[in-house]
Amino acid sequence: MEYALLIYGDEKVWASRDEDQIRENNARHERFAAMLAERDAMRGGKELAPASSATTLRRQGDDVSVTDGPFAETSEVLGGFYLIEAADLDMAIALAKQLPEGVVEIRPIVPVRGSGS
Repeated sequence: MEYALLIYGDEKVWASRDEDQIRENNARHERFAAMLAERDAMRGGKELAPASSATTLRRQGDDVSVTDGPFAETSEVLGGFYLIEAADLDMAIALAKQLPEGVVEIRPIVPVRGSGS
């Protein structure tokens, strides 16, 4: 089963890191990604641009509004994700515990359903 490991954090903290801290964090992520690859569990992942670059679409009936910025003001924002393969939630949790980040949301991926035709 596929799971998304969604990484949340404070963008102000991320932006305040010096070059050494950035390099060390990148190295930890490289080690994590290598571990996933060794287990054939890596399906993808990316760092996201700052929340201020987001565009939010809201639909209410037939009305659609598009606004700049994230959906809600919060100190913790989605900063990146990994898409992994794991046998079950327990394995996904075990893998996520090795991520070098403070807050990780684990979400199962809904399999693509057939068209029924």
